[in-house]
Amino acid sequence: MSGPKTHSWIEDLNVYAAGKAKAKGDIKPVKLSANESAIGSSPMAVEAYKQAVTKLHRYPDPVYTELRIALAEKYGIEGGRIFCGVGSDDLLKVACRAYLSPGDEAIYVDHSFLMYPIAIKSVGGVPVMVDDEDYTTNVDNIISAVTDKTRIIFVANPNNPTGTYIANSEIERLWKNIPDHILLILDSAYAEFVSHDDYEAGIELVEKSNNVMMTRTFSKLYGLASLRLGWGYACKEIADTMDKTRDPFNVPSSSQAAAVAALKDVEFEKRALAFNEKWLSWLTDEVSALGLRVIASTTNFIMIKFEDEQKSAIDANEFLLSRGYILRYFKNMDLDDFLRLTVGTKDENKAVVELLKEFLGK
Repeated sequence: MSGPKTHSWIEDLNVYAAGKAKAKGDIKPVKLSANESAIGSSPMAVEAYKQAVTKLHRYPDPVYTELRIALAEKYGIEGGRIFCGVGSDDLLKVACRAYLSPGDEAIYVDHSFLMYPIAIKSVGGVPVMVDDEDYTTNVDNIISAVTDKTRIIFVANPNNPTGTYIANSEIERLWKNIPDHILLILDSAYAEFVSHDDYEAGIELVEKSNNVMMTRTFSKLYGLASLRLGWGYACKEIADTMDKTRDPFNVPSSSQAAAVAALKDVEFEKRALAFNEKWLSWLTDEVSALGLRVIASTTNFIMIKFEDEQKSAIDANEFLLSRGYILRYFKNMDLDDFLRLTVGTKDENKAVVELLKEFLGK
């Protein structure tokens, strides 16, 4: 007997492959594969989380009132246009559910977030991948790929996994050259780390548009990855559509409380940004000095290219794993020559550079 048969597009759907969390054998792992916070979580967020667990028998606020207020105050935006999800990747899937029908096209850039084609295919949409340029989003390539079937365009800015970004002027140029019925999603998960004057996370464009959505996360700078909390901002019509399409009670009370506290913990935020700026620069310089190419990054990670066939990325990955150090090795993304290294603690950063020296015979 045969059981229920799913849609053809679900049968071919890949499952998102997270970074490894275990090293080889019984070695205690040092996980530098998932772009997690090197200094942990905000102490204020941890305390708020502890307090929230005393009310586990109560359903969470279904419209996350306090969190909306806190985000609105933090960024000077309208609370009624904010929506939240189980991580920002959940919001990408909700947007596809709301705005894509089977056969509709959605554009994304090569060497960008693996969730884009998964989210598109999950509703029967057709992923359209365009080339980047030197691992950086190319706006002209996106514009050239637009057809009468295009409904969504995804742009990760800064981009994951390459760490590159494009200026706000390029984002504006893209927006001005696409039809109003296309939803432009600016995935700004790493926005807090960018210090360049020509960068803008998407709030300004949302304020003057009716077809732009910005998504953000509490997983990276704020160190709340295990709580799976993302948020988005768009015009009222899009925000209302997202609220209609998302699941009810989708943000647990403990996550809401921790996020509100994290937004108020300015000292932790300053410390996290200063730490990342220092060690991102240090890792870039030290790894480059080994003769390896490092893609210029505006995030909390670097992409390292191994161009010597005798000292390949996959060999380096196996070497590091055997010593307990877990970096991210990407398969099936045309990034076989790269390892992605998350900024770790002081000791972890120094140790991984020493291991790379040993691997390369320096």
